[in-house]
Amino acid sequence: MLPDLKFLIRLQGIEDVRAATRAKIEALPERLKTLEGGVTSCVDEVTSANHLFEEHKAERQELEKELAQVQTRLTRFKEQVMEVKTNKEYQAMQKEIIQGQDEVQRFEDRLLERMLEADDLSIKVQRAEQRLVQEQKAAEQGRVLLEEEHGTLENKLVNFSEQRSRLTESVSPAAMSLFEMLSTHGKGVAVVKAFAGHCTSCRVRLRPQLFNDLRLNERLIQCESCQRILYFDPNFTSEING
Repeated sequence: MLPDLKFLIRLQGIEDVRAATRAKIEALPERLKTLEGGVTSCVDEVTSANHLFEEHKAERQELEKELAQVQTRLTRFKEQVMEVKTNKEYQAMQKEIIQGQDEVQRFEDRLLERMLEADDLSIKVQRAEQRLVQEQKAAEQGRVLLEEEHGTLENKLVNFSEQRSRLTESVSPAAMSLFEMLSTHGKGVAVVKAFAGHCTSCRVRLRPQLFNDLRLNERLIQCESCQRILYFDPNFTSEING
């Protein structure tokens, strides 16, 4: 195999891994955002649960206030019934007392319902707070792992850059210039395999003579369609990329 071609193939391999590594680094902020989104969702859940609990509490306190007013009125009726002079007044007062007692019972029933509802709401608040604590813990652990991953990926990029620098010293200036130009215009892909008479990048069928020539790997041959440098790998048996 032509030495320049051998080194350019290796160089393309490094570029591919570098690109994949950079993509992983660029994806880290979104992964962190997802972790933080889980915490935000739990915070909203806690806020909502507390809001419902406080609203319910205010309604219950208003009922207690109204009950107290009815009880006060009922107590006053019971005190006044001893002072009535006539049977008619006594019956009217007794009616007021019975109505008051019924009203007290209704308020007490409603308060009992509210107390049971308050217990359920309190449990929901506690569970929401527990989920928040768990989510915050998971998010913090995830953030630490992402920071470690970021450091590892950055170190890999440095290592790849060093490998690339060493390789470029082994490539002729003309071949290196062609590689850089094709890589710039080809979204980082300058060297690709030829397989089954096709360019595996653009999938265009190659002229039979061109394909026969590049099977020797003795010179730099470019695809007549996408212009990328082609090479032949006798061990490559996969389907055409794409």
